[in-house]
Amino acid sequence: MMRFMLLQNYGGVPDGTPPMSEWTPVEIEAHIEAQHVINDELKERGEFVDAQALTSPEQAKFVVSGGASPVVTDGPFAESKELLAGYRTIDVETLERALEVAAQASAAPGPGGTSGVLARSMDGSRA
Repeated sequence: MMRFMLLQNYGGVPDGTPPMSEWTPVEIEAHIEAQHVINDELKERGEFVDAQALTSPEQAKFVVSGGASPVVTDGPFAESKELLAGYRTIDVETLERALEVAAQASAAPGPGGTSGVLARSMDGSRA
């Protein structure tokens, strides 16, 4: 099995999806429900490891430390429109299967019908 992390991005990515803060409540609800369906299917196949939504960027902190006291600032920059909304970790047999799951997540409802999903291997597999 190969482990992959699928990073769900909104806004500021090549797909042109607006930031989730600009979505309607109906779009958000439909999108989240679709993600739950994907997770349930992955669990049935024994491929699900973990999935989490992340808080809004306004709640993020950026930490830098060279070994001394860390410097903590609010993050990300205000002009940034990109949002890492969440991640899903999967254990699959092939790269092709990981990309299939990423495509399914990308097709979940939302403005324009797509959102970018970045597939990254976690165990030396190549994505």
